[in-house]
Amino acid sequence: MTGTETGIRTLRHDPGDRPFIVIWEVTRACGLVCAHCRADAIPDRHPAELTTAEGRRLLDDLAALGTPRPLVVLTGGDPFERDDLEELVAYGTSLGLHMSLAPSVTPRFTRDRLQPLRDAGARAVSLSLDGATATTHDRFRGIDGVFAATIDGAALVRELGLRLQINTTVTAGSVVELPEVLRLVVGWGAALWSVFVLVPTGRGDALAGLDAHEIEDVLRWLHDVARLVAIKTTEAPHFRRVVLESTRTGGATTPPSAPGPLYEELHAASRDLFDGGVPARRTRRPPLDVNAGKGFVFVDHLGAAYPSGFLPIPIGSIRDRPLSQLYRESPLLRQLRDPDQLRGRCGRCEFRGVCGGSRSRAYAVTGDPLAEDPSCAYVPAGGALVTGAVP
Repeated sequence: MTGTETGIRTLRHDPGDRPFIVIWEVTRACGLVCAHCRADAIPDRHPAELTTAEGRRLLDDLAALGTPRPLVVLTGGDPFERDDLEELVAYGTSLGLHMSLAPSVTPRFTRDRLQPLRDAGARAVSLSLDGATATTHDRFRGIDGVFAATIDGAALVRELGLRLQINTTVTAGSVVELPEVLRLVVGWGAALWSVFVLVPTGRGDALAGLDAHEIEDVLRWLHDVARLVAIKTTEAPHFRRVVLESTRTGGATTPPSAPGPLYEELHAASRDLFDGGVPARRTRRPPLDVNAGKGFVFVDHLGAAYPSGFLPIPIGSIRDRPLSQLYRESPLLRQLRDPDQLRGRCGRCEFRGVCGGSRSRAYAVTGDPLAEDPSCAYVPAGGALVTGAVP
């Protein structure tokens, strides 16, 4: 990756040639009942899931792309529901692929299951933490006791020498807990905190999300706390615009308009962390210029490929054509990779080349994956934020 001097990392390779990251939903089976689940997960495995042999062929295809090979994340549902998970991890590792896991914290998440996966070559594990208390997190996950189990699970991941990533979904009901979640993330020694801004799809359609101005405040606060832990935003690519604006104004956290009340609340609740409570990182980790279909692709449990797990427009099936071919040739992905195809404010925005907006949220709200992102409050070329409601 290059371009860190601008505050944004860009891929060394052409994102139209190969993905940077591939998320493979190896199963939709899961023992949790999460309120935001994009997949509407089910208790049992689907009989038509990709087989072990089909999974090997997918990994062969990705490895054949050459270096830099895509990062592969095995997710679900709960990937621990698959008995061949260790075999898939070992095979991908043998091909030179970087294999990571995104399991659910259920009774299947044990040392006896995780250690063999580490030995097979898994290098990182991401766990979800959607609130700072058992009340919030367990309600979100639909099962009592998951919060306590996640605390133990995070310790286990670190103990086994795996890289720990924490994923947090932000909703209107949980956003004020972000400073306390941050304390846990930092205290657990997580290498990365991935903050997901809710997309109204799947079960998440029933949850209350943030408005554009509240999202802006959250992103500005995340830029502040990136001195404490590496930050990644999911379905909030305008975080890259926030970073660039701050870079252009000498590192100030308030460019170019004054922050809103939510920013002030989050900042006040975490101020002590910047007053010697937690050692600051020497430098912020610049966000990566990757978006749906632009360095990113998703494969579901039945083999259908999508620009993202939150953008449910299939581009084909890996049972019919290799993923590498689908990724390179899909008309939709080619459109998504071309910022000049974007419409509305996104199409006029001077940051469209490094942001592009959430294509998933644009599609969920308007039915058009190229429409402007309604979660962004920025006015193109004006250097200001929209006042009042954002269409």
